[in-house]
Amino acid sequence: MIARDVSHSQTEDRFYCFGEVDGGVLTVRFTHRTSVIRIIGAGYWRKVRAIYEYQNSIHR
Repeated sequence: MIARDVSHSQTEDRFYCFGEVDGGVLTVRFTHRTSVIRIIGAGYWRKVRAIYEYQNSIHR
């Protein structure tokens, strides 16, 4: 899933890509510059995972 990062997009469009990897949620933050995709950061989604799963009825 890809979503626009509206809180960090003052001068350029930024995006999040979400996906499940080995049972965890991995996020990659990126932007498009000319013909290049620039990765801003990547990592496992830990901080709000419990809130997200609770609000979306995802229980493991």
